[in-house]
Amino acid sequence: MHRRSFLVATALLCRPLAPPLGAAHAQSAVPAVAAFSILGDMLREVGGDRVAAQVIVGPDMDTHNFQPRPSHAEALRGAVIAIRNGAGFDAWFDRLLSSTRFAGVAVTATEGVALRPASGAHGHGGQDPHAWQDVRLAIQYVRNIEAGLVRADPAGAEHYRARAAGYAHRLEALDGWIREQVATVPEARRVVITGHEAFGYFGAAYGVSFRAPQGVSANAEPSAQQVAALIRMIRAQGVTAVFLENIGNPATLRRLAEEAGVRVRGRLFADALSAADGPAPSYEAMMRYNTGAMVPAMRGDG
Repeated sequence: MHRRSFLVATALLCRPLAPPLGAAHAQSAVPAVAAFSILGDMLREVGGDRVAAQVIVGPDMDTHNFQPRPSHAEALRGAVIAIRNGAGFDAWFDRLLSSTRFAGVAVTATEGVALRPASGAHGHGGQDPHAWQDVRLAIQYVRNIEAGLVRADPAGAEHYRARAAGYAHRLEALDGWIREQVATVPEARRVVITGHEAFGYFGAAYGVSFRAPQGVSANAEPSAQQVAALIRMIRAQGVTAVFLENIGNPATLRRLAEEAGVRVRGRLFADALSAADGPAPSYEAMMRYNTGAMVPAMRGDG
């Protein structure tokens, strides 16, 4: 009896341990890479726990002139789907796809989007790449990501379609909410000054005029004439909505606000989300936060 108990115990010890709960699913999750934080959030919304998403340019980081590291190339080599914005916003990602000979599904989120011309090339080939600032166009981003995931993982097609549909429904409601909020501002006061020209799509969609000392690249240097013209406009129109952004150098805008005699009303999120404990950790939160900051500032509240 003692010998039999010993053999049973030995067999149990030698048997492979069962994987922890969820480990098998994690191992089968679709490896995916997104160029920057906003796309990464959209990818996770559509993919859910069926996708293991990595984001190269994280929260509060500038995508325009990002320099990828060897670890980013390794992430792409192990991925089956890669998401980029396109329109010159993340051109370094195109080069990374080429250098790694990426053989998976490459999704351009702006595919099928009617892009606005930029005021000056500023490194983006004359196109404004910030199309996500119009929530209706962000829904096209979601559809493109959904289609890419279905191509990369046909077995999960129904999962992706269901999640994309639910996400698009929330974004439609968000679009309506933004319109309602902006409508509370008299048309003559719908003017916002920001650091660089990242809000052109928001302005066109929701009836707000955005002015900036810099072009569509957060690193473009404004001329003294551009800054002086903005100061004159702020004074003449009584503009009260002046904002920094979460990326880029705030020095120019701070100087502009000081010389124009207005106070900076806070910080907007244009090209990147905030960290998880910040006010804009997701695309939906970012759009709600920005709108909630701009509307009272345009009205002159406070």
